[in-house]
Amino acid sequence: MDLFQTVNGRVRGRRTAPDVVAVLGIPYAAPPFGADRFNAPRPATPWQGVRECAGFGPIVPQSAELPGSPAWSPGDEDVLNLNVWTAGNAAGKRPVLVWIHGGAYTFGSSAQPDFDGTALVRAGLVVVTLNYRLGFEGFGHIPGSDRPDNRGLLDQIAALEWVRDNIAAFGGDPANVTVAGQSAGAASVACLTVMERARGLFHRAVAHSAVGPVYPRQLAADTTRLVADAAGVPATADGLTAASPYDLVHASDQVVARLREDPAAGARHYDPVLYGPVADGESLPADPLAADAADRADVDLLVCHTTEEYWLMDAVGSSKKITTDGQLDAFARDFGLPDDLVPAYRALLPDAPVLDLYLAIYGDMSFAEYSSRLAERHAGAGRRTYLSRFARRRVTESGVVHPWHCADVPFVFGTLDVPELAFLIGGPPSAEDHELSRRMVRAWADFAATGDPGWQPLDADGDAGGEADTVRIWGTGDAHDGDAHDGDAHDAGAYDASAHDAFRAAWRGVDYRAVHP
Repeated sequence: MDLFQTVNGRVRGRRTAPDVVAVLGIPYAAPPFGADRFNAPRPATPWQGVRECAGFGPIVPQSAELPGSPAWSPGDEDVLNLNVWTAGNAAGKRPVLVWIHGGAYTFGSSAQPDFDGTALVRAGLVVVTLNYRLGFEGFGHIPGSDRPDNRGLLDQIAALEWVRDNIAAFGGDPANVTVAGQSAGAASVACLTVMERARGLFHRAVAHSAVGPVYPRQLAADTTRLVADAAGVPATADGLTAASPYDLVHASDQVVARLREDPAAGARHYDPVLYGPVADGESLPADPLAADAADRADVDLLVCHTTEEYWLMDAVGSSKKITTDGQLDAFARDFGLPDDLVPAYRALLPDAPVLDLYLAIYGDMSFAEYSSRLAERHAGAGRRTYLSRFARRRVTESGVVHPWHCADVPFVFGTLDVPELAFLIGGPPSAEDHELSRRMVRAWADFAATGDPGWQPLDADGDAGGEADTVRIWGTGDAHDGDAHDGDAHDAGAYDASAHDAFRAAWRGVDYRAVHP
């Protein structure tokens, strides 16, 4: 049967394949508008009869329109919804994977085609994807009021509570839940591991391309003033509440555009991301890198990042282009980078153009270094931790498709054939791509089921300075054991583990929290 009983009422999904049922758009919390706007999420209202859940629910306020995904329409309210992919309610207690999408805390949804759970269900899981409040609605700081910071994170916790209370009806095991995410979703996962309110709601965690650090409260307050000014309202609870969700989305877009054109904006001039989790000392006690061992959830952690993260931002035009030595030096000053870091990259990449140096430094600073330090910190706290890197490159008629930000996601979901994802992977997938995806899906499923993805965890001292046997490298070719390899006809070159170690060495001793806005 495709009927399932939840605590709020019965729902009916649809067969997406003979062996998979998708139940889409289930409310896990009340609409966060009206009297509930800018407050912590409240439980969803029960319903009578059977709720038809054959299509995705509405998404949260945003201006982005992503390929293959629904767009937000002003007036959509029941946006705190989730989706379940399952083999059916007679499937027994399967491990559960809960996915938190990325998108700079500003855009994205659970309805993106790369997040289809079919392949992971066939690998033995029950898959849940969810919407959470983004932009100012989810992460804007509201001064002088009792409205909580980190409302988007509180939404994620509410969804995990829904999973705890309901997932058994879908054949999932509420005692074996893995929370996973990519980019802002991965950083959300990292935050959840140090949030007391999330304790016990999940048992393992997966973080792909975690970005950090989290924002100090003062930076969040500064952002509120900029957005309120653009919206033409006072930066107060009353003023911000008077502005509609559309007003604040539009104002946020205006602020981003102004920062991109203003060299005096410092670090935010290069790729302005207005919103993020706020270390408020209450809902989120500290950045996950700074949290004490005692404050970390006792969960297994699997971390992955791509080896050329920032090339995607350059390809889609979201990052300022840096093409001269003077611009690169200004970039280093604006981010407070140590004097020897840019020369170190120049020495490691002596023939690279300035743009490539910039992209390498920016990507390592924003994603690779934060992800690696997150893994080391978690391992150093005595938690079982695995680290991997996605290094698959491809040559096409248009040039090189890098192992850039987001490129690993279709591989772990097994969604390579989705037409809207062709840009990410460089066209139709090859046989080698499908084999790589099969291995990555299997690693995720095994980790969610047992805590072991198939390679050695980091040492207890958190040392990931060398590749050794503790860092899995994902690439196409014959190296099914995950070692560095020469690649195949579709690869643009082998992954160089020693070079990556050298890049990491350039960051040793850098106070990470001092090199971000």
